[in-house]
Amino acid sequence: MIDQLCFNEALLEGTKEVFETMIFIDLQECDPATGIDGDSILSAITFKGDMEGCLAISCNVPCAKTIALNMLAMEPDDPITEEEISDAMGEVANMVMGSVKSRIQDQIGTLDVSIPSVVSGRMLENSLGDNTVKVSAKFSIEEKYVIEFSLLYKSSRE
Repeated sequence: MIDQLCFNEALLEGTKEVFETMIFIDLQECDPATGIDGDSILSAITFKGDMEGCLAISCNVPCAKTIALNMLAMEPDDPITEEEISDAMGEVANMVMGSVKSRIQDQIGTLDVSIPSVVSGRMLENSLGDNTVKVSAKFSIEEKYVIEFSLLYKSSRE
């Protein structure tokens, strides 16, 4: 079983790599107590195999719009649809999960990943029930948005 520190490092490194190379946004770690204000978007992707779990990304709608605009090489004032924002956030979950998976797969074994899902609402949270371990990281984007990445997992062998 992989330890929590390895998951934490994989999440931090994988997230930063994706944002720097694919989204062209520099993430700055911020206080874990910092909240996400307003209507939110939760992008999640599950995995199963020798471990089961979920990677979730949560941010407010303006943050998600900024991410989508950067991914699509658009200008800040360009029009963008809710569907394009949702698709972009699903792809972010997919890319970050792929980056995390590549860092931990040798230690875990089989790991099958689902397609991402995206929901919107207020104060969204992710849960896998009892015996779940959670590692998370919060970052600021452009010093005005907060985005949280959380990795929830448990051994499938229990």
